[in-house]
Amino acid sequence: MTSTSRTPRPPDLEAACNELLSLRDWQRFAHSALLLTPGLHFGHGSASPAAEALQLLSWITRMPPSGVLDHLDATLTRTERAALAERLGERLRGLRPMAYILGEAWFGGVRFLCDERALVPRSLILEALDGPLEQALAEAGPACLAALEGDKANILDLCCGGGSIAITAALRFHGARLTAADLSSEALALARSNVREHGLEDRISLRQGDLFAALVAPGKTVRKRHDLILCNPPYVNAGSMRQLPAEFRAEPEMALAAGHDGMDLIRRILREAPAHLKPQGWLLLEIGHEAPHFEAAFPWLSYSWLEVTAGPQMLVLVSCAELQDMQAMEGA
Repeated sequence: MTSTSRTPRPPDLEAACNELLSLRDWQRFAHSALLLTPGLHFGHGSASPAAEALQLLSWITRMPPSGVLDHLDATLTRTERAALAERLGERLRGLRPMAYILGEAWFGGVRFLCDERALVPRSLILEALDGPLEQALAEAGPACLAALEGDKANILDLCCGGGSIAITAALRFHGARLTAADLSSEALALARSNVREHGLEDRISLRQGDLFAALVAPGKTVRKRHDLILCNPPYVNAGSMRQLPAEFRAEPEMALAAGHDGMDLIRRILREAPAHLKPQGWLLLEIGHEAPHFEAAFPWLSYSWLEVTAGPQMLVLVSCAELQDMQAMEGA
């Protein structure tokens, strides 16, 4: 007996416009189309075809993804159905992240403007700000968390991209003043739009430059030190970069690639960070799946892993004192 496999037919988007009337209809249709189209990859804030279908419905209704589920029986207008078909068709054909197609991304219940100028918001740091960081600092000592809760706290979002981490931190630590820095002027323009969207212009300042050089004028010494540095730097190693799916290659390469072992920028960050931290300050660093490379590169560093739902060894929390101890060990 010979078995044959059937190649799924492309979805009929024109028929969908005519026949599918409710949000529930489009949820099912988009889910199936995304699931059955070969070659698609997910992970840009929506980890599955079901989540991406919901992201599409959120965009057309202007509701948070969680709110759409309460309105699935609502009827869509012809114009809305046509817009859904157009965006879905672009996603199925072009292998671009859905967030770029829609111009927005939701993360942690917060909406961010999103396009090719910066990575799609999905940093694990955003999750950490909602609990794990607070727990870790509380365990380190009451003064550690109190420094961030007060109205004199200074927080730096280094390699800020579109500004999602800085904005999330501002919404979490209501009295803090924040600086968001990036090398890319295009990413900072997107961050500026996001800061304005959230009405945070008076609390978040934007700086352009190469890592910490963005904070110091030429010939000047460091004046402002931070209670907390949040950093989602480029950390993808060369081998992984060669294997990235098309959706990830649509993002800025400079925000992903970081040399042979993924640690090129992280080496500089760990070396330079102590000069920009208060003595009792902390650095929260995302390294993704690069834990083996991180451990091999920094054998003298003491630090803690900050566990999130994606895994237990993807976020590094290290104190200013521990960074200074590493510098001393390497210089010995």
